[in-house]
Amino acid sequence: MVLVDASTLKREVAEGVDIMVVRKLTGGIYFGKPRGFGTNDKGEETGFNTEIYSVVEASMLWRKRVTAIASEFPDVELSHMYVDNAAMQLVRNPKQFYTIVTNNIFGDILSDEASIITGSIGMLPSASVGELGPGLFEPIHGSAPDIAGQDKANPLATILSAAMLLKYGLGVESAAMRIEVAVAETLDNGFRTGDIYSPGTRQWQEHIVQRKRMRRNLWFSSNVCGTLFMCDCAFVGFFFCALALAEVFCCVHVKLF
Repeated sequence: MVLVDASTLKREVAEGVDIMVVRKLTGGIYFGKPRGFGTNDKGEETGFNTEIYSVVEASMLWRKRVTAIASEFPDVELSHMYVDNAAMQLVRNPKQFYTIVTNNIFGDILSDEASIITGSIGMLPSASVGELGPGLFEPIHGSAPDIAGQDKANPLATILSAAMLLKYGLGVESAAMRIEVAVAETLDNGFRTGDIYSPGTRQWQEHIVQRKRMRRNLWFSSNVCGTLFMCDCAFVGFFFCALALAEVFCCVHVKLF
């Protein structure tokens, strides 16, 4: 595990962790009504936001539905955990988790906490998908305008989000694997951004991804890489996705014509 030394957890705790957080995105208190601002009887401003059910009832309904669905998959082990205990267990013994399925607000909190196991929130990609329509693939972090143009941003979550788009959105695993391999090889060669830097590794402001697995020995000069790094991470991810999609198009073109 090449990034284990970047984690704030001890090596024996962080090494070998493999977790996916599955979070509901279209419900919960973020979408609760009524919501808004008001004034209490003392003239003080108040803010309110509610769920359709109270938090306790909503969690009970969640558990009931998850348990019912789990009965359809007897080969998958299911256990329930209160969110406060889950937050503690994530840093105490994260290897006990394989997939965490949770509601909107709890998933928001736990996924951010889980990102630190890898050493940085800039490492984790995400996919927002549903039964119908296109998905949205993006890093779990925000745009970080406070560090824009400073060569500090970690683009790996964005680049790996492009890999998730190819894998889960388009079903082209071979192209997704090229991106994942390129990222892994870059890390194996010791290149790091400041957020995951540790003694013995090299910062990569001018060496973002000099890998040739992306597209037939394609490589980027240090000048080009530096230019990409000064753009925001979304552009970097889009650039990598465009390269991979070009390969997908070539494959489809061959099959069709």
